Amino acid sequence: MQSDRILRVLFIADIIGKPGRRIVSLVLPIMKKEDKIDFVIANGENAASNGLTENIVAKLYRYGVDCITTGNHLWDRKEIIPYLETDRRLLRPLNYPQSVPGYGYNIFEKEGVKIGVINLSGRVFIKELDCPFRTVGRILEEIQKETRIIVVDAHAEATSEKQALGWFLDSKVSAVIGTHTHVQTADERILPGGTAYITDAGMTGPFDSVIGVKKEIAIERFLMQIPIRMDTAVNDVRLNGVIVDIDTDTGKTLSISRLEKTAPESLRQDEQD
Repeated sequence: MQSDRILRVLFIADIIGKPGRRIVSLVLPIMKKEDKIDFVIANGENAASNGLTENIVAKLYRYGVDCITTGNHLWDRKEIIPYLETDRRLLRPLNYPQSVPGYGYNIFEKEGVKIGVINLSGRVFIKELDCPFRTVGRILEEIQKETRIIVVDAHAEATSEKQALGWFLDSKVSAVIGTHTHVQTADERILPGGTAYITDAGMTGPFDSVIGVKKEIAIERFLMQIPIRMDTAVNDVRLNGVIVDIDTDTGKTLSISRLEKTAPESLRQDEQD
């Protein structure tokens, strides 16, 4: 841990398929050591290109991820659904109906420090779910009884909805980090109440693409307006995300910084594990 009062959290932006997994496997162990990372959250809803599998979840943990958040694409691989009930480190958005398998938040502990992580889904331009504002409001008090350090993955399409969540949760949580659009925004800041905010952390995957998909396929889909298989691209792989330093006494964020790591040459080799 950085000091007796600072927790350094790395949030890895949406991991896209095999290229995204590979760069995490290569870069994360180095970052944890060089940047003195205490806790790692990664959005993994597309880590299997579409959806997520139990095998890939195990790989991400092995690479050094402590908590995996998700979103609307989690359900693209049906085999993950039974597993959601067995793993509290893998989260699905909290504002799905209560009968949906899985957990929308969890409280972790690292070196005696408790960290709450909440996964929320927006509703604008995405499947209509329970209200993320009211849903998170109902469980915050419960989490705050155990820790003031709370990080929220706000998985949403609309910039306005994510910004509104940031303001709604200012002073109540440590950070609101947007995901889903795969394009990193340059609006990271600390709100007046001490909550770190960024509209979108970006994408961990191939940037020679259209948000991770092969360019020619994405273009054809827009031109033809018919369903086309969305294959993951492979080139110019980068890791996006943010690092936040949180005061462990108050739960307020002291700093937030965007990051982008390029892949080493070895990324071009096939995944071996």
